[in-house]
Amino acid sequence: MSEKEPRVRTDWSDLPEDLRTEIEAHTGPVVDVEPAPTGNHADIASTLYTTGGPVFVKAARKLADRDGPEVKSLRREASVNPVVTELAPRLRWQVEAGEWLALGFDHVQGRPADFSPGSPDLDVLAKTIQAIHNAPCPDAVRLVVERRWQKHTADVAFLAGHTLLHTDLNQDNFIITSDGRAYVVDWAFVSRGAAWVELGLLIPWLLKAGHSPNEAEAWVSQFPSWEQTAAADIDTFAAAFAMQWRKASQMREDPWVHLHADLTGRWDDHRRQLAT
Repeated sequence: MSEKEPRVRTDWSDLPEDLRTEIEAHTGPVVDVEPAPTGNHADIASTLYTTGGPVFVKAARKLADRDGPEVKSLRREASVNPVVTELAPRLRWQVEAGEWLALGFDHVQGRPADFSPGSPDLDVLAKTIQAIHNAPCPDAVRLVVERRWQKHTADVAFLAGHTLLHTDLNQDNFIITSDGRAYVVDWAFVSRGAAWVELGLLIPWLLKAGHSPNEAEAWVSQFPSWEQTAAADIDTFAAAFAMQWRKASQMREDPWVHLHADLTGRWDDHRRQLAT
């Protein structure tokens, strides 16, 4: 999730020389570096200002004997990029040097989307979600969304499906450029599953932006996949979602974890009240 506190990242100058050499073979010499302010799915995530123009680079170090979670997330981003080229910054190149994997993307300059009630960005969000769900889900996308909640509900089959899901459509991951074009970034947890699950995952972000639970559900109800889903399945998902974050908040002090626990809990409370 991109709104969490950024992890302590490696500085560009701390990267191995062979990796920097490989990157500069694609970009030209690096003259300035601007670290990304949010996100934590890589050891370095920065805009490199180079003699060949700006490029956004993510790089992560492997574990001693295998890919670690950050490298796996980069491989997922690389695997899905060819089918979302109209929605995401283009992947220009990828390099592996020693224990490192690096991806270079088109640099996109824009602002985070505004998900507040009445915002025109909500119309853009709706069209973008539909475009994601209409895109083919490549075989390389191996994360299945139902696995996330196996620990929190007995039966997860109702979450399964074959739709391409971003699964983290928060405002920071939805960039609006000055000409009004929308880009979705940070595909670290791209998955396959039932289309309506994307909408359930979006609801806490709508609450954070100022929607009431009723307003958030009214907004997602414009999608047929949501309207066609049994209320009992949505109730079960909301309860599992809230439990996931409640347990996380009991083990971690990060403010963003407690905020998401509060938001998912508010939605679960709303679903329970509807059911009574």
